[in-house]
Amino acid sequence: MPAFCRDCLTTFETAPRRCTACGRPRIAAHPELFSLSIAHMDCDAFYASVEKRDNPELASKPVIIGGGRRGVVSTACYVARVRGVKSAMPMFQALKLCPEAVVVRPRMEEYVKASAAIRKMMQELTPAIEPLSLDEAFLDMTGTTALHGAPPAVMLARLVKRMREELGLTGSIGLSHNKFLAKVASDLDKPRGFSVIGKAETNQFLKDKPIGLIWGVGAVAQGALDKAGIRTFADLLRWERQDLTARFGSMGDRLWHLARGEDRRQVSAHAPVKSISNETTFFEDTSDSDMLDGHIWRLAEKVSDRAKARDLAGRVVTLKLKRKDHSLLSRRVSLREATQIADRIYRTARDLFDQSGPQGPYRLIGVGLSDLVRAEESDLTGDLLDPKASTRAKAERATDTIRAKFGKDAIVKGRSLR
Repeated sequence: MPAFCRDCLTTFETAPRRCTACGRPRIAAHPELFSLSIAHMDCDAFYASVEKRDNPELASKPVIIGGGRRGVVSTACYVARVRGVKSAMPMFQALKLCPEAVVVRPRMEEYVKASAAIRKMMQELTPAIEPLSLDEAFLDMTGTTALHGAPPAVMLARLVKRMREELGLTGSIGLSHNKFLAKVASDLDKPRGFSVIGKAETNQFLKDKPIGLIWGVGAVAQGALDKAGIRTFADLLRWERQDLTARFGSMGDRLWHLARGEDRRQVSAHAPVKSISNETTFFEDTSDSDMLDGHIWRLAEKVSDRAKARDLAGRVVTLKLKRKDHSLLSRRVSLREATQIADRIYRTARDLFDQSGPQGPYRLIGVGLSDLVRAEESDLTGDLLDPKASTRAKAERATDTIRAKFGKDAIVKGRSLR
Protein backbone atom coordinates (compact mmCIF):
# COMPACT_ATOMS: atom_id res chain seq x y z
CA MET A 1 0.00 0.00 0.00
CA PRO A 2 1.51 3.39 -0.98
CA ALA A 3 2.43 5.64 1.93
CA PHE A 4 4.54 8.58 2.99
CA CYS A 5 5.82 10.18 6.18
CA ARG A 6 3.95 13.37 7.02
CA ASP A 7 6.97 14.73 8.88
CA CYS A 8 9.90 14.17 6.51
CA LEU A 9 7.80 13.42 3.37
CA THR A 10 9.66 10.18 2.52
CA THR A 11 7.49 7.95 0.29
CA PHE A 12 7.06 4.16 0.56
CA GLU A 13 5.59 1.45 -1.64
CA THR A 14 4.56 -0.44 1.47
CA ALA A 15 3.55 1.41 4.62
CA PRO A 16 5.94 0.94 7.58
CA ARG A 17 4.79 1.31 11.19
CA ARG A 18 7.32 4.11 11.61
CA CYS A 19 9.21 6.14 9.06
CA THR A 20 12.50 4.40 8.28
CA ALA A 21 14.08 7.79 7.51
CA CYS A 22 13.13 9.89 10.55
CA GLY A 23 11.70 7.28 12.92
CA ARG A 24 8.40 9.07 13.45
CA PRO A 25 5.01 7.34 13.37
CA ARG A 26 2.97 9.88 11.35
CA ILE A 27 2.50 7.72 8.29
CA ALA A 28 -0.26 8.37 5.75
CA ALA A 29 -1.24 5.22 3.85
CA HIS A 30 -4.08 4.42 1.47
CA PRO A 31 -4.49 2.32 -1.70
CA GLU A 32 -5.42 5.44 -3.73
CA LEU A 33 -3.12 7.84 -1.88
CA PHE A 34 -1.05 8.88 -4.90
CA SER A 35 -3.87 8.94 -7.47
CA LEU A 36 -6.31 11.41 -5.84
CA SER A 37 -6.04 15.14 -6.51
CA ILE A 38 -9.03 17.07 -5.09
CA ALA A 39 -8.31 18.49 -1.66
CA HIS A 40 -9.81 20.63 1.07
CA MET A 41 -7.44 22.42 3.45
CA ASP A 42 -8.95 23.68 6.70
CA CYS A 43 -6.89 25.58 9.26
CA ASP A 44 -7.20 24.32 12.83
CA ALA A 45 -9.10 26.78 15.09
CA PHE A 46 -7.66 29.55 12.91
CA TYR A 47 -8.42 32.73 14.89
CA ALA A 48 -7.46 31.13 18.19
CA SER A 49 -4.29 29.66 16.66
CA VAL A 50 -3.18 33.09 15.44
CA GLU A 51 -3.73 34.48 18.95
CA LYS A 52 -1.75 31.65 20.55
CA ARG A 53 1.04 32.09 18.03
CA ASP A 54 1.30 35.81 18.72
CA ASN A 55 1.02 35.43 22.49
CA PRO A 56 2.93 32.33 23.72
CA GLU A 57 1.45 32.77 27.22
CA LEU A 58 -1.83 31.48 25.76
CA ALA A 59 -0.29 28.31 24.30
CA SER A 60 -1.70 25.80 26.82
CA LYS A 61 -4.76 27.80 27.87
CA PRO A 62 -8.35 27.55 26.64
CA VAL A 63 -8.92 30.55 24.36
CA ILE A 64 -12.24 31.97 23.21
CA ILE A 65 -12.46 34.58 20.47
CA GLY A 66 -15.31 37.02 21.00
CA GLY A 67 -16.56 38.93 24.01
CA GLY A 68 -17.33 42.58 24.67
CA ARG A 69 -20.94 43.71 24.59
CA ARG A 70 -21.42 41.41 21.60
CA GLY A 71 -21.41 38.47 23.96
CA VAL A 72 -21.17 35.59 21.49
CA VAL A 73 -18.36 33.11 20.81
CA SER A 74 -16.83 33.63 17.37
CA THR A 75 -14.62 30.56 17.69
CA ALA A 76 -12.58 28.71 20.30
CA CYS A 77 -9.41 26.67 20.50
CA TYR A 78 -9.57 22.89 20.87
CA VAL A 79 -8.84 23.03 24.60
CA ALA A 80 -12.03 25.07 25.08
CA ARG A 81 -13.98 22.95 22.58
CA VAL A 82 -13.30 19.83 24.64
CA ARG A 83 -15.13 21.60 27.48
CA GLY A 84 -18.17 22.08 25.24
CA VAL A 85 -17.56 25.63 23.97
CA LYS A 86 -18.94 26.16 20.46
CA SER A 87 -19.22 28.93 17.89
CA ALA A 88 -22.33 31.12 18.25
CA MET A 89 -22.71 30.15 21.92
CA PRO A 90 -23.55 33.04 24.29
CA MET A 91 -20.39 34.08 26.12
CA PHE A 92 -21.92 33.63 29.58
CA GLN A 93 -22.74 30.03 28.73
CA ALA A 94 -19.23 29.39 27.33
CA LEU A 95 -17.61 30.78 30.48
CA LYS A 96 -19.89 28.65 32.63
CA LEU A 97 -18.57 25.57 30.79
CA CYS A 98 -14.98 26.80 30.81
CA PRO A 99 -14.52 29.48 33.52
CA GLU A 100 -10.73 29.52 33.18
CA ALA A 101 -10.89 30.46 29.48
CA VAL A 102 -9.08 33.55 28.22
CA VAL A 103 -11.42 35.71 26.12
CA VAL A 104 -9.71 37.58 23.28
CA ARG A 105 -11.35 40.18 21.06
CA PRO A 106 -10.96 39.42 17.32
CA ARG A 107 -8.07 40.98 15.38
CA MET A 108 -9.34 40.64 11.83
CA GLU A 109 -6.40 42.47 10.29
CA GLU A 110 -4.01 39.82 11.64
CA TYR A 111 -6.22 36.98 10.48
CA VAL A 112 -6.40 38.44 6.97
CA LYS A 113 -2.60 38.78 6.93
CA ALA A 114 -2.11 35.14 7.98
CA SER A 115 -4.66 33.99 5.41
CA ALA A 116 -2.83 35.85 2.64
CA ALA A 117 0.43 34.13 3.57
CA ILE A 118 -1.24 30.71 3.41
CA ARG A 119 -2.86 31.56 0.08
CA LYS A 120 0.55 32.46 -1.35
CA MET A 121 1.86 29.02 -0.37
CA MET A 122 -1.14 27.38 -2.05
CA GLN A 123 -0.57 29.32 -5.26
CA GLU A 124 2.88 27.76 -5.50
CA LEU A 125 1.14 24.37 -5.77
CA THR A 126 -1.75 25.08 -8.16
CA PRO A 127 -3.71 27.98 -9.67
CA ALA A 128 -6.97 26.06 -9.07
CA ILE A 129 -7.79 27.34 -5.59
CA GLU A 130 -11.34 28.02 -4.47
CA PRO A 131 -11.37 29.85 -1.11
CA LEU A 132 -14.37 29.38 1.16
CA SER A 133 -13.22 31.76 3.92
CA LEU A 134 -9.98 33.06 5.37
CA ASP A 135 -9.09 29.67 6.80
CA GLU A 136 -10.23 27.07 4.27
CA ALA A 137 -10.09 26.38 0.55
CA PHE A 138 -10.47 23.68 -2.08
CA LEU A 139 -7.45 22.83 -4.24
CA ASP A 140 -7.38 20.89 -7.50
CA MET A 141 -3.94 19.32 -7.87
CA THR A 142 -4.74 17.41 -11.07
CA GLY A 143 -1.73 17.23 -13.38
CA THR A 144 0.74 18.74 -10.91
CA THR A 145 2.80 15.60 -10.25
CA ALA A 146 5.16 16.23 -13.18
CA LEU A 147 5.51 19.88 -12.21
CA HIS A 148 6.44 19.24 -8.57
CA GLY A 149 8.09 15.84 -8.91
CA ALA A 150 5.79 14.42 -6.24
CA PRO A 151 2.12 13.35 -6.09
CA PRO A 152 -0.55 15.76 -4.78
CA ALA A 153 -0.76 14.03 -1.39
CA VAL A 154 2.90 14.69 -0.65
CA MET A 155 2.71 18.31 -1.82
CA LEU A 156 -0.33 18.92 0.38
CA ALA A 157 1.54 17.50 3.36
CA ARG A 158 4.42 19.81 2.46
CA LEU A 159 1.97 22.73 2.46
CA VAL A 160 0.78 22.16 6.04
CA LYS A 161 4.37 21.44 7.10
CA ARG A 162 5.41 24.86 5.75
CA MET A 163 2.43 26.49 7.44
CA ARG A 164 3.55 25.08 10.77
CA GLU A 165 7.24 25.88 10.36
CA GLU A 166 7.01 29.30 8.68
CA LEU A 167 3.73 30.70 10.02
CA GLY A 168 3.25 28.84 13.28
CA LEU A 169 -0.21 27.65 12.18
CA THR A 170 -1.60 24.18 11.56
CA GLY A 171 -4.14 22.80 9.13
CA SER A 172 -5.93 19.58 8.25
CA ILE A 173 -6.12 18.05 4.77
CA GLY A 174 -8.96 16.09 3.22
CA LEU A 175 -8.08 14.31 -0.04
CA SER A 176 -10.57 12.59 -2.33
CA HIS A 177 -11.99 12.41 -5.86
CA ASN A 178 -14.46 15.31 -5.51
CA LYS A 179 -15.16 18.44 -3.47
CA PHE A 180 -17.91 16.99 -1.30
CA LEU A 181 -15.81 14.09 -0.06
CA ALA A 182 -12.64 16.19 0.27
CA LYS A 183 -14.45 18.53 2.67
CA VAL A 184 -15.89 15.59 4.59
CA ALA A 185 -12.41 14.07 4.86
CA SER A 186 -10.81 17.23 6.25
CA ASP A 187 -13.09 17.04 9.30
CA LEU A 188 -12.33 13.41 10.12
CA ASP A 189 -9.08 13.86 12.02
CA LYS A 190 -8.65 17.41 13.33
CA PRO A 191 -6.37 19.02 14.33
CA ARG A 192 -3.34 18.34 12.12
CA GLY A 193 -5.20 15.63 10.25
CA PHE A 194 -4.62 14.06 6.85
CA SER A 195 -7.57 11.93 5.77
CA VAL A 196 -8.31 10.17 2.48
CA ILE A 197 -11.58 8.91 1.02
CA GLY A 198 -10.96 6.88 -2.12
CA LYS A 199 -13.34 6.03 -4.95
CA ALA A 200 -13.46 2.33 -4.11
CA GLU A 201 -14.56 2.90 -0.52
CA THR A 202 -16.98 5.81 -1.08
CA ASN A 203 -20.27 3.91 -0.83
CA GLN A 204 -19.22 1.86 2.16
CA PHE A 205 -17.84 4.94 3.92
CA LEU A 206 -21.02 6.98 3.47
CA LYS A 207 -23.56 4.23 4.13
CA ASP A 208 -24.11 4.70 7.87
CA LYS A 209 -23.13 8.37 8.13
CA PRO A 210 -25.72 10.92 9.33
CA ILE A 211 -27.22 13.23 6.73
CA GLY A 212 -25.91 16.22 8.68
CA LEU A 213 -22.50 15.39 7.24
CA ILE A 214 -23.55 17.19 4.06
CA TRP A 215 -22.27 20.75 3.99
CA GLY A 216 -25.16 23.18 3.68
CA VAL A 217 -27.84 20.91 5.15
CA GLY A 218 -28.81 22.95 8.19
CA ALA A 219 -31.21 22.39 11.06
CA VAL A 220 -34.32 23.26 9.02
CA ALA A 221 -33.41 20.95 6.13
CA GLN A 222 -32.49 18.17 8.55
CA GLY A 223 -35.91 18.56 10.19
CA ALA A 224 -37.66 18.16 6.82
CA LEU A 225 -35.55 15.13 5.95
CA ASP A 226 -36.17 13.60 9.36
CA LYS A 227 -39.93 13.85 8.81
CA ALA A 228 -39.42 11.86 5.61
CA GLY A 229 -37.51 9.20 7.54
CA ILE A 230 -34.15 10.25 6.08
CA ARG A 231 -31.47 10.30 8.75
CA THR A 232 -28.52 8.52 7.13
CA PHE A 233 -27.09 8.09 3.65
CA ALA A 234 -28.50 4.56 3.64
CA ASP A 235 -31.97 6.09 4.06
CA LEU A 236 -31.33 8.36 1.07
CA LEU A 237 -30.29 5.43 -1.11
CA ARG A 238 -33.73 3.88 -0.70
CA TRP A 239 -35.39 6.82 -2.48
CA GLU A 240 -35.84 7.07 -6.22
CA ARG A 241 -34.35 10.17 -7.79
CA GLN A 242 -37.68 11.48 -9.09
CA ASP A 243 -39.32 11.01 -5.69
CA LEU A 244 -36.59 12.99 -3.90
CA THR A 245 -36.85 15.76 -6.49
CA ALA A 246 -40.63 15.85 -6.26
CA ARG A 247 -40.51 16.22 -2.48
CA PHE A 248 -37.44 18.42 -1.99
CA GLY A 249 -36.95 20.14 -5.33
CA SER A 250 -33.38 20.85 -6.47
CA MET A 251 -32.06 19.88 -3.04
CA GLY A 252 -33.54 16.42 -3.55
CA ASP A 253 -31.67 15.94 -6.82
CA ARG A 254 -28.44 17.09 -5.18
CA LEU A 255 -28.99 14.68 -2.27
CA TRP A 256 -29.55 11.78 -4.68
CA HIS A 257 -26.12 12.36 -6.22
CA LEU A 258 -24.33 13.00 -2.90
CA ALA A 259 -25.81 9.81 -1.43
CA ARG A 260 -23.75 8.00 -4.08
CA GLY A 261 -20.67 10.11 -3.45
CA GLU A 262 -21.14 11.99 -6.72
CA ASP A 263 -20.21 15.68 -6.97
CA ARG A 264 -19.46 17.15 -10.40
CA ARG A 265 -18.64 20.65 -9.19
CA GLN A 266 -15.24 21.87 -10.35
CA VAL A 267 -12.70 23.62 -8.15
CA SER A 268 -12.77 27.09 -9.63
CA ALA A 269 -10.80 30.16 -8.62
CA HIS A 270 -13.09 32.24 -10.84
CA ALA A 271 -16.50 30.85 -9.94
CA PRO A 272 -18.97 33.77 -9.96
CA VAL A 273 -20.20 34.59 -6.46
CA LYS A 274 -23.54 36.41 -6.35
CA SER A 275 -23.80 36.82 -2.59
CA ILE A 276 -22.08 36.01 0.68
CA SER A 277 -24.15 35.17 3.74
CA ASN A 278 -24.05 33.43 7.09
CA GLU A 279 -26.86 32.43 9.43
CA THR A 280 -27.46 30.79 12.79
CA THR A 281 -30.36 28.70 14.04
CA PHE A 282 -30.80 29.03 17.82
CA PHE A 283 -31.14 26.15 20.24
CA GLU A 284 -34.03 28.09 21.80
CA ASP A 285 -36.15 30.87 20.28
CA THR A 286 -35.13 34.26 21.65
CA SER A 287 -36.17 37.91 21.79
CA ASP A 288 -33.13 38.97 23.84
CA SER A 289 -31.86 42.03 21.97
CA ASP A 290 -28.38 41.86 23.53
CA MET A 291 -27.97 38.24 22.49
CA LEU A 292 -29.31 38.96 19.01
CA ASP A 293 -26.94 41.92 18.74
CA GLY A 294 -24.07 39.58 19.54
CA HIS A 295 -25.13 37.21 16.79
CA ILE A 296 -25.47 40.07 14.30
CA TRP A 297 -21.87 41.07 15.04
CA ARG A 298 -20.56 37.50 14.75
CA LEU A 299 -22.39 36.94 11.46
CA ALA A 300 -21.20 40.28 10.07
CA GLU A 301 -17.67 39.25 11.00
CA LYS A 302 -18.07 35.91 9.22
CA VAL A 303 -19.45 37.59 6.09
CA SER A 304 -16.58 40.09 6.14
CA ASP A 305 -14.13 37.20 6.57
CA ARG A 306 -15.45 35.40 3.49
CA ALA A 307 -15.58 38.60 1.43
CA LYS A 308 -11.94 39.36 2.25
CA ALA A 309 -10.92 35.80 1.43
CA ARG A 310 -12.36 36.25 -2.07
CA ASP A 311 -11.22 39.88 -2.47
CA LEU A 312 -14.85 40.95 -2.79
CA ALA A 313 -17.12 43.63 -1.34
CA GLY A 314 -20.86 44.25 -1.56
CA ARG A 315 -23.23 47.16 -1.99
CA VAL A 316 -26.29 45.50 -0.43
CA VAL A 317 -26.57 44.31 3.18
CA THR A 318 -29.40 41.91 4.07
CA LEU A 319 -30.80 40.88 7.44
CA LYS A 320 -32.82 37.66 7.64
CA LEU A 321 -35.01 36.76 10.62
CA LYS A 322 -37.14 33.67 11.03
CA ARG A 323 -39.88 33.81 13.65
CA LYS A 324 -41.05 31.09 15.99
CA ASP A 325 -43.82 30.14 13.54
CA HIS A 326 -41.22 29.81 10.72
CA SER A 327 -42.47 32.96 8.96
CA LEU A 328 -39.60 34.85 7.38
CA LEU A 329 -38.74 38.52 7.78
CA SER A 330 -36.14 39.90 5.39
CA ARG A 331 -34.75 43.46 5.24
CA ARG A 332 -32.12 44.86 2.87
CA VAL A 333 -30.51 48.20 2.16
CA SER A 334 -28.20 49.48 -0.59
CA LEU A 335 -25.07 51.29 0.53
CA ARG A 336 -23.64 54.32 -1.26
CA GLU A 337 -20.47 52.30 -1.88
CA ALA A 338 -19.48 48.68 -1.53
CA THR A 339 -17.90 47.46 1.71
CA GLN A 340 -16.14 44.45 3.17
CA ILE A 341 -15.59 46.04 6.61
CA ALA A 342 -17.19 44.01 9.42
CA ASP A 343 -18.00 47.13 11.45
CA ARG A 344 -20.00 48.67 8.60
CA ILE A 345 -21.81 45.43 7.77
CA TYR A 346 -22.69 45.03 11.46
CA ARG A 347 -23.96 48.60 11.91
CA THR A 348 -26.08 48.37 8.77
CA ALA A 349 -27.57 45.01 9.78
CA ARG A 350 -28.18 46.30 13.31
CA ASP A 351 -30.08 49.31 11.89
CA LEU A 352 -32.22 46.92 9.86
CA PHE A 353 -32.91 44.92 13.01
CA ASP A 354 -33.94 48.05 14.93
CA GLN A 355 -36.27 49.05 12.09
CA SER A 356 -37.98 45.66 12.24
CA GLY A 357 -39.42 46.36 15.68
CA PRO A 358 -40.29 43.78 18.38
CA GLN A 359 -41.53 40.90 16.21
CA GLY A 360 -39.75 38.04 17.98
CA PRO A 361 -39.08 35.58 19.35
CA TYR A 362 -36.77 34.42 16.59
CA ARG A 363 -35.41 30.98 15.80
CA LEU A 364 -32.92 32.02 13.11
CA ILE A 365 -30.93 35.11 12.17
CA GLY A 366 -28.76 35.74 9.11
CA VAL A 367 -26.64 38.50 7.60
CA GLY A 368 -25.76 38.74 3.91
CA LEU A 369 -23.80 40.83 1.43
CA SER A 370 -24.73 41.05 -2.26
CA ASP A 371 -24.29 43.14 -5.42
CA LEU A 372 -20.64 42.13 -5.21
CA VAL A 373 -17.68 43.97 -6.73
CA ARG A 374 -13.90 43.69 -6.56
CA ALA A 375 -12.41 44.69 -3.22
CA GLU A 376 -10.39 47.56 -4.69
CA GLU A 377 -13.67 49.27 -5.57
CA SER A 378 -14.84 49.29 -1.94
CA ASP A 379 -14.61 51.53 1.12
CA LEU A 380 -13.01 54.36 -0.84
CA THR A 381 -14.80 57.40 0.57
CA GLY A 382 -16.64 56.02 3.59
CA ASP A 383 -20.31 56.47 4.43
CA LEU A 384 -21.38 60.07 3.77
CA LEU A 385 -24.22 59.63 6.23
CA ASP A 386 -21.79 58.37 8.86
CA PRO A 387 -18.65 60.54 8.61
CA LYS A 388 -16.97 58.66 11.45
CA ALA A 389 -17.17 55.29 9.64
CA SER A 390 -13.83 55.66 7.83
CA THR A 391 -12.25 56.94 11.05
CA ARG A 392 -13.44 53.85 12.92
CA ALA A 393 -12.09 51.57 10.20
CA LYS A 394 -8.68 53.28 10.31
CA ALA A 395 -8.72 53.23 14.12
CA GLU A 396 -9.40 49.49 14.13
CA ARG A 397 -6.46 48.83 11.83
CA ALA A 398 -4.20 51.06 13.93
CA THR A 399 -5.41 49.34 17.10
CA ASP A 400 -4.68 45.91 15.63
CA THR A 401 -1.16 47.00 14.74
CA ILE A 402 -0.50 48.30 18.27
CA ARG A 403 -1.94 45.19 19.91
CA ALA A 404 0.13 42.95 17.66
CA LYS A 405 3.26 44.76 18.82
CA PHE A 406 2.53 45.50 22.49
CA GLY A 407 -0.12 42.95 23.45
CA LYS A 408 -3.89 42.65 23.40
CA ASP A 409 -4.37 44.89 26.46
CA ALA A 410 -2.35 47.81 25.09
CA ILE A 411 -5.61 49.45 23.96
CA VAL A 412 -9.02 48.55 25.38
CA LYS A 413 -12.29 49.89 23.95
CA GLY A 414 -14.71 51.27 26.51
CA ARG A 415 -17.55 49.04 25.33
CA SER A 416 -15.46 45.96 26.06
CA LEU A 417 -15.56 46.87 29.76
CA ARG A 418 -19.34 46.45 29.88
